[in-house]
Amino acid sequence: MSPRVVITGLGTIVPKAPNVAAFELMLRQGRSSITYRPEAEAHGLSCHVAGVPEVDEQRLAAITIPAQRRSMNGIMDLATLAAIECWQQAGLPYTPGDDGPMDPHTGMVFGTGIAGVETLCATVAPSVESAQVRQLGAKRVEQTMSSGAAACVSGLLGIGGPVISPSAAGTTGSACLVQALRLLRAGLCRRILAGSAETSNIYTWAMFDAMRVLVRDGNHDPASASRPFSAAAAGFVASGGAGALMLETLESARERGAHIYAELAGGYENCGGQRSGGTMTRQSPEGVERCIRGALVDAAVHPREIDYVNAHSTATMGDRNEIRSIANALSRNGDDFPWVNATKSLIGHCIGGAGSVESVATVLQLHGGFLHPSLNCEAVHSEIAAIDSRIPRRCLEKPLTTALKTSFGFGDVNACLIFRAWPN
Repeated sequence: MSPRVVITGLGTIVPKAPNVAAFELMLRQGRSSITYRPEAEAHGLSCHVAGVPEVDEQRLAAITIPAQRRSMNGIMDLATLAAIECWQQAGLPYTPGDDGPMDPHTGMVFGTGIAGVETLCATVAPSVESAQVRQLGAKRVEQTMSSGAAACVSGLLGIGGPVISPSAAGTTGSACLVQALRLLRAGLCRRILAGSAETSNIYTWAMFDAMRVLVRDGNHDPASASRPFSAAAAGFVASGGAGALMLETLESARERGAHIYAELAGGYENCGGQRSGGTMTRQSPEGVERCIRGALVDAAVHPREIDYVNAHSTATMGDRNEIRSIANALSRNGDDFPWVNATKSLIGHCIGGAGSVESVATVLQLHGGFLHPSLNCEAVHSEIAAIDSRIPRRCLEKPLTTALKTSFGFGDVNACLIFRAWPN
């Protein structure tokens, strides 16, 4: 029989919320973290707003040693801050610079979507173009490889189990949790640090701006720019951040006397094959519905047990398709639809970091018995008006039992998770 998997630690850093406590307060207050970015306007982008997490250098200095810190770049900074917070929340010992034995019972599944793009663009490319490659130094490869963040953190923590770095666009964070769940069920580890990270910078914004998928009419009021579910939805707001969750077998957690936040009851990932309406940038409805149903089966959860959905919704036309797919997969609509909100309405789209950050938000709401408001959807899009009453516009204190987290990404890839509240 497969072991049950629980969550014993959380860590996060997002714009205007440098840790889990600040993030939960932001969720409860329904406070936007989107800001005007003068560099976006100066570089000719149409979207001048974004979410940018601020790295606390003093905090980083306290959890690393100088030799480690000198080797790190932005993606490693975010991953380290979230991962060490998660590790310590889980009650596991950590000493900066420790060179003791590694832990063969702990693994890591931690990914990114675009990795160290700012290092490539701001440092590597200019040095190569100016024939000054000798000035690059010896650390650029590890700073730009897609596994760089996981490699950095696993070294800090002495992780001796498998260290895996998936990359699946906006699905990355949730896909990491699905893969970690499978490793734990297979008995290959006792615990796994799972999550993802993404930086927020002018180079990433520019690529999405060129696709015309970023909001273009929110420059005058950044807090109102991210509008999932809304009739006024006009594109997403690019953001960055990192989320980390300590997944652990129930047996291991009980042996340690660890605090349990929630249970990860199941998960599923698939691809729509870019068929039946799916493309490189649009999800196949059939693929999404199949992914949701797969997660329910994996968790042995009936559709009627879902009382909350943390939606992927980005404030694009995909929102309406997502709601329809959830309604079809659960056979529930109108006032019978579960409560649903979009964390991106507060913090924007963290790209590869989105699934893990929003999973932390989901666990916090299950654990704390509340629903954070979805901002900027005073008028719901007409195609999903039937679920208007199920979208909280203010924080609701409400006991929750079972949550569905949906994540989708370019390439028509999907990942869905089922979390259960834990009766501590």
